[in-house]
Amino acid sequence: MLLTRLLQDDRGGQVMLGLLLLVAILVPILNLAVPVDNPLHVSTYTVTLLGKYLTFALLALAVDLVWGYLGILSLGHGAFFALGGYAMGMYLMRQIGERGVYGHPELPDFMVFLNWQELPWYWWGFDSFIFTLLMIGLVPGILAFVFGWLAFRSRVTGVYLSIITQALTYALMLAFFRNEMGFGGNNGLTDFKDILGFDLQADSTRIGLFLASALAVGLGYLSCRAVVLSKLGRVATAIRDAEDRTRFTGYRVDHVMLWIFTFSAILAGIAGALYVPQVGIINPGEFSPLFSIEIVIWVAVGGRATLYGAVVGALLVNYSKTYFTAALPEVWLFALGGLFVLVTLFLPKGIAGLMQMLRRRKEAAA
Repeated sequence: MLLTRLLQDDRGGQVMLGLLLLVAILVPILNLAVPVDNPLHVSTYTVTLLGKYLTFALLALAVDLVWGYLGILSLGHGAFFALGGYAMGMYLMRQIGERGVYGHPELPDFMVFLNWQELPWYWWGFDSFIFTLLMIGLVPGILAFVFGWLAFRSRVTGVYLSIITQALTYALMLAFFRNEMGFGGNNGLTDFKDILGFDLQADSTRIGLFLASALAVGLGYLSCRAVVLSKLGRVATAIRDAEDRTRFTGYRVDHVMLWIFTFSAILAGIAGALYVPQVGIINPGEFSPLFSIEIVIWVAVGGRATLYGAVVGALLVNYSKTYFTAALPEVWLFALGGLFVLVTLFLPKGIAGLMQMLRRRKEAAA
């Protein structure tokens, strides 16, 4: 069976997927069936927060695939995440219609405010959910393909590639900040009403989005495992460990890097699309280079080249961020930087690597 083969010798992945399934079953029950005054009740706010964390987990999976198994330290995956988010945001804006502040049947409120006379051509089609789904994958995928084709053919690697990916996301951030781009400028896209006819503020819709995020993480994990266990994944690992030697043995290194990089970007775009309706806003801040660096920290904390470690790192760091930004907002960024330094020095393989080491010691002692 395919599922058994993918999870064979992957105890961490089995545990992670089991816990994900358990949470996906319990959270809707505790939210919808348990009374609000019951201590076991899970609030809709918590459901939304968990859904947001799961989209970050999918994003961390995308980064771990290229960094952990291909050796590409991408500092620009926030751009692919944001592009997928903007595609979903454009669909949600088109669904508002005459319910906007200015009551225009086609133009979003910010376009009416800026005296736009007609809808830009690149907004056409976003009134269709099917078209939007295609754009969620195509836009980040095409950008990653073009960028990767130029970079990998030129054999740009190492820190230079990391800097270029960071420059890419920074350039997109500056472009999307401009009002004339037609994406809401500094304020971005917000004030969404519904998705597929369902009220975004309804508890049932929030549960649906949470379950969609959990399903996306599960399928994303299995997809990444399929890539890693395939011949393509083994070649990618060889490229990570000895790129020149792999090239000299006859493999088209640039093709392998390009395929996996593009696939990773599509995963990031899907994560962004699931993030936007749950958070209720998308703005150019998601293109911030700092956000892309944070993603790398999630993966490093959880455990690079494990996949399930990336999920654990994303959930743990973002929960800590939620807690400490409320309790100690002035020291959060210092704590994040310190966490990255400590993990790099004392836990180079992250939490997943620590758990593997402890398990091996236990087995050896037994």
